[in-house]
Amino acid sequence: MPEGLLSELTILDLTEGAAGPFCTKLFADYGARVIKVERPGRGDPARRVGPFPQSPNRDAGVLFLYLNTGKESITLDLTTATGRRLLLDLVEHADALVEGFAPGHLQRLGLGIEALHGRHPRLIVTSVTAFGQTGPYAGYRWADITSFAAGGQMAVCGDPDREPLMTAGHQAAYQAGIHAFGATLAGLYSVGVIEIGQHIDISAMECMTSTMELALTDYAYRKTDVLTKRRGNIFSAAVGVYPCADGYLGVHIMPRNFASFARIMGAEWMLEDERFRTARSRLLHNDEIAARTYAWAAGVTKAEAYRRAGEERCTITPVFTVPEVLAEPHLQARRSFRELEDPRARKLSFPGPPFRPGEGEWELRPAPRLGEHNTAVYGELLGLERRDLVRLRAAGAI
Repeated sequence: MPEGLLSELTILDLTEGAAGPFCTKLFADYGARVIKVERPGRGDPARRVGPFPQSPNRDAGVLFLYLNTGKESITLDLTTATGRRLLLDLVEHADALVEGFAPGHLQRLGLGIEALHGRHPRLIVTSVTAFGQTGPYAGYRWADITSFAAGGQMAVCGDPDREPLMTAGHQAAYQAGIHAFGATLAGLYSVGVIEIGQHIDISAMECMTSTMELALTDYAYRKTDVLTKRRGNIFSAAVGVYPCADGYLGVHIMPRNFASFARIMGAEWMLEDERFRTARSRLLHNDEIAARTYAWAAGVTKAEAYRRAGEERCTITPVFTVPEVLAEPHLQARRSFRELEDPRARKLSFPGPPFRPGEGEWELRPAPRLGEHNTAVYGELLGLERRDLVRLRAAGAI
């Protein structure tokens, strides 16, 4: 097995769904030992979220297969006294624990921060929830759309005369997951400095809010809604998404690029027209520039526009479809997608590493079956033998 960048770390993963598992997936893909703790007989509900690569079964939903690559799975019922004792025993062998329970749930089970740090004072505990551990919303249930909307992102997505829209995928969950990964790494680094564990509180709502720096700060300072209104695909005449002959183009023309943009469109005459001479005058004649951009874009292909933009050093790019992203030569050259052989799904193509640290291998290994590593983990870390596991299984603890 390749030596991973984080191979010295052991992470206990008490999360389900997308947010927490994305955090711990990154640890596993960079070499950390990630032990996923799942409920006996049920496991992570993401196991049963389709599509399914072959015939439907409870263990091979694509969402689970992607978010849990490289992890080890053990079963453990934390509602039992034995299950709670086993978790505390495992804590002594971990560097960090990532959990996604509702605030107060672990505390009520006797597994709160005090209990965890009582067994391992240097443990980093990261809690990933929708609204954080405190505040009036802390106990609310959530789905990805909840945090996306509550964080303000939905208010600025969509056409101005229509209802707000949500972007595709699990945006709030993945933002929370990647923030949890970075924050947990920072916590692990801090242990070497202050020599005590930390409790890291990740709120998906706040992760969404933190990416609205332009709209929120503009409104806070100017008390205007200029940047908080929904604008559809066109933010201004020279910034937006325009339909072209074979798809869409993303256009972001800054004042210094306007001359190049005019040449690309074959509209050099605009450079001599007083209406388009300055940034302010162009803003006043925004509709005319937009009309010209629509007309130009309709007659060019994505490849042609991209080539011309490159020649003129102008910020125009194709809007790639999903099949085009998978086949994109730049991403292929960087090995941005990796194929993984999984007996439950044959061959799968997964996104590769989101960052490249320069040292240490990034590896992709299949997601585990439910409880696949009970014998290895309980035996290696806690010294339990097969007859002990049989007894624990019969008692419903694992």
